[in-house]
Amino acid sequence: MGNYNPEEGDIMKAFTEYKIKNLTLRNRIVMPPMCMYSTDESGFVKDFHKVHYTARAIGGVGLIIVEATAVVPNGRITSNDLGIWSDAHIEGLKSLVESVKSYGSKIAIQLAHAGRKCTSNDEYIVAPSPIRFSEEYRIPKELTVDEIKEIVNKFKEAAIRVKKAGFDGVEIHSAHGFLLNQFLSPLTNKRTDEYGGNIYGRIKIHLEIIREIKKALGEDYPLLLRLGATDKTEGGITIEDSIKAALEFEKAGVDILDISGGFCGYALPGQAYFAPISEEIKKAVKVPVIVTGGIKDPYLAEKVLREGKADLIGVGRAILNDSSWAKKAVESFV
Repeated sequence: MGNYNPEEGDIMKAFTEYKIKNLTLRNRIVMPPMCMYSTDESGFVKDFHKVHYTARAIGGVGLIIVEATAVVPNGRITSNDLGIWSDAHIEGLKSLVESVKSYGSKIAIQLAHAGRKCTSNDEYIVAPSPIRFSEEYRIPKELTVDEIKEIVNKFKEAAIRVKKAGFDGVEIHSAHGFLLNQFLSPLTNKRTDEYGGNIYGRIKIHLEIIREIKKALGEDYPLLLRLGATDKTEGGITIEDSIKAALEFEKAGVDILDISGGFCGYALPGQAYFAPISEEIKKAVKVPVIVTGGIKDPYLAEKVLREGKADLIGVGRAILNDSSWAKKAVESFV
């Protein structure tokens, strides 16, 4: 893709303020959700989380999105995931929010359900269809329509807790092969009822969750959705389907689309590997788009922004490795 070569006097777009509704970010650098697996069966925030996320706020990140946080116990990826299935989780999350905000970053949190990729010690796991992830995983129970409605309600209840804890926004996780991504992808959604079939059936659960959250939190509360926009696998989700889905998510009330991978995961060779996909989706929608994909070079991040491939840049592993990445990026530009 090549790097952006600044001219003398250029202002780095990545480090200008960005406003979405009533939310103003100090820059366009986003720390995407990355699981730390650092709590216990309780799912409560620990001292580790406060240190971990606050360090990235001190390091200059504009928006921090807290790792995948389970809306139900059997929706955890592991038994060491953060949880938000109970009001008891609010107090710890609130203290985390206050610490991050005190250093100038805005903070959102990702609501997640692992579906068939759950490895916690719960009695059973669920999915849109009874297809196991691999031989090492259990065969999931196929969700009934009533159980799908209950999961929609669990996302809504979790979102209400997010707002009570003081977060600046909430993100729905539909990427990386987890439950909502399992509904989205024809590889794992073999249903013949209203929640399966074409792309519009496969995103019915997403639309119900989006509408319930918007109804509960209000139109002005920022709602993000992480979209596994490609499976990079034959028979998987196509860019055409992802664009259709993105348009429907926008109409339902999503304020920001966070573009990532589906069943291909989130770690491919090179940098900015999801930028071509985010560019196509950005052409179709009016809401802002975040792109991730192994970005570690600030000049490449700037080039992606200037070429209109995204509005915000998700920098994951580079910020995980160096909490001051954002500050150093500014210094390198100056």
